[in-house]
Amino acid sequence: MSTTIVSQAERDYVNSTPRSRALYEDACEVMPGGTTRTTVYFSPYPLYVERGDGCRIWDADGTERIDFIGNYSAMILGHAHPAVVAAVSEQIRRGSAFAAANPYEVELAKELCNRIQAMDQVRFTNCGTEATMYAMRLARAATGRTKLARFEGGYHGTHDYAEVSTKPVPLDRAGPPRQPAAVPDSIGTPAVALAETVVLPYNDAEGTEQILRMHGSELAAVIVEPVLGAGGAIPAEPEFLRHLRRVTSDLGILLIFDEVISFRIARGGAQKYFGVEPDLTTLGKVIGGGLPVAAFGGRADIMALLDPRREANLPQGGTYNGHPLGMVAGLATLRGLVPDVYRDLSAKGDEVRRRLTRAFAEYGVAAQVTGIASLFNIHFTATPVRDHRSMRTGDVSRLRELFLGLLNRGILLAPRGMGALSTPMGEQEIDHLIDAVDDVVREHRDAWTG
Repeated sequence: MSTTIVSQAERDYVNSTPRSRALYEDACEVMPGGTTRTTVYFSPYPLYVERGDGCRIWDADGTERIDFIGNYSAMILGHAHPAVVAAVSEQIRRGSAFAAANPYEVELAKELCNRIQAMDQVRFTNCGTEATMYAMRLARAATGRTKLARFEGGYHGTHDYAEVSTKPVPLDRAGPPRQPAAVPDSIGTPAVALAETVVLPYNDAEGTEQILRMHGSELAAVIVEPVLGAGGAIPAEPEFLRHLRRVTSDLGILLIFDEVISFRIARGGAQKYFGVEPDLTTLGKVIGGGLPVAAFGGRADIMALLDPRREANLPQGGTYNGHPLGMVAGLATLRGLVPDVYRDLSAKGDEVRRRLTRAFAEYGVAAQVTGIASLFNIHFTATPVRDHRSMRTGDVSRLRELFLGLLNRGILLAPRGMGALSTPMGEQEIDHLIDAVDDVVREHRDAWTG
């Protein structure tokens, strides 16, 4: 852990979180880098949270904050929602997991297939990484082709074939904007994953079509986030998605929607919102109600390849796939997400994005606020953000100061500036967010407008 204090915001954070610091120092002895989840790390050390209730959390020092990220968008009903707590409590008394199927996985599967028109059948996994891994494998099995296409800046988990061009560093290795190159996301990414991956430019229909037609006969599938999540909460442009659907259908390429994050924006997910149906869909986050549940599903003829009654089938194992606790938590959550809830969350999301944009403009600070429905993301740039390259024009040092400044003022966002609203949030919480942002921006306006 670095001992250099680089700003007043960091100094304030260190002074107010001694227990988190002590826990982190202990953790460094038994976990590489002191964490078991890279996404929760930030310098000088991560925040340790002991409990949550509604839209509020309390850290290891007892400090209360409003949780504007909700475990990276998973906690759409907030923490410890009574219906979820009741469902899990009742189930744990009956047993947590069995070497057998259970009735609750059937109920949750029906709920998902009912909500998603393009999902005839579904299989459960434990995380989004597993869901996209199986969807990609299934696409290869269904088409007999080996290559996969994905969009620069899209995040699809951390398996080998997902670890390509999520955030290419340095950017000058990533090729021209309209012809991105396959770049490994980390050490350990095998060369075959790069060779078998075609990278596409997000929100560029013409550029995407040119690349797909060049590689069409080799491609099993295109996987896309209808709303880039980790890539900046950037919605796809509707005509871009419609064009992508037409081209993939024309070339016999399966279209996979990664809706691990975007499923929260409407009852039937982003595909319902945009009116574009994929062949396969991956899900996670909100469908588990705070427990580790994910899924992949789609057309019946494709999903049939997983049927163990077939002589040749694609096997899928997993000790905790469809575990009863996650199934009942997911059911309780989805049953609470009725149309009025989506409308309310979207209206609050519109308000947050509008008020944040106004706050930056009032101080003359160059910033963009992207997002859709209940998602938002702050980017310190004057460039309109619509893809990975424009997102990368943002000033990360300003974003860090904003993140720490908000943390010290009782607001938790993702360090990358992303936020996700939950149903317990009202005007009081939104006002607190806007006031805190206003306070941080006012404090730094001389440096951020110079």
